[in-house]
Amino acid sequence: MPASQPRSRARDRNNVLNRAEFLSLNQPLKGNQESRSSSRKQSGQAGAAGAQSTNPKERRQSQQLPEEDCMQLNPSFKGIAFNSLLAIDICMSKRLGVCANRASSWGGARSMINLLGITGHGIPWIAGTLICLVKSSTLAGQEVLMNLLLALLLDIMIVAGLQKLAKRKGPYDINPGLLDYLTMDTYAFPAGHASRVAMLSKFFLNHLVLAIPLRILLVLWALCVGLSRVMIGRHHITDVLSGFVFGYLQFRLVELIWMSSNTCQMLISIW
Repeated sequence: MPASQPRSRARDRNNVLNRAEFLSLNQPLKGNQESRSSSRKQSGQAGAAGAQSTNPKERRQSQQLPEEDCMQLNPSFKGIAFNSLLAIDICMSKRLGVCANRASSWGGARSMINLLGITGHGIPWIAGTLICLVKSSTLAGQEVLMNLLLALLLDIMIVAGLQKLAKRKGPYDINPGLLDYLTMDTYAFPAGHASRVAMLSKFFLNHLVLAIPLRILLVLWALCVGLSRVMIGRHHITDVLSGFVFGYLQFRLVELIWMSSNTCQMLISIW
């Protein structure tokens, strides 16, 4: 046994791998793990020191930025489709706004277009309905006029509520007029004029006996009023189209809650 120990030590001395320059080859994994762990500790300490030095606002921003970048770099298909349709709507609405101001291509016709838009305002229609209701002497006429007055009031309240929720501005920076403020039609979506003329035209087509030329003129009047709101730059195309849809829904609502002749007479007597 004592003789074997000196032989093994001599072997270790003569082994080339035991030299200092080859020691790293004997334990490669341990050295790598130690270097990695030391680098991780150093980076962790540096990160902790940086996190302690930064204030809470910067931490929140640093946490939010990667999510925002991911959302911008990888948007959903619905988001791409919606933004594309919105861009097309804005572009087409600006091109059709030929009477947005005096310097526009059709700036000279702005007064006439505004006059066409007045025919769709709620205040003249409410005032005219009240005058006709006072002068009406038939029960059927009073019933129709009372329900028409209800439809006009519902239109103003529903459109004003939807506009307050959406708060969408028009394609051009145009201040609303006095009648717009009275009817609370100050935002773009949905178009109050479009919803009103759609509701009125459908109401008259259902409850008045009109000849075919008058029916065609009534539909053309509603379309022209809606187009005029885009031409003067107050609404987008989608605002007008959605206004037509809401006007039809309002007509259906009035038909569901239609007041009978007795109810109308009771309200007239109270008034």
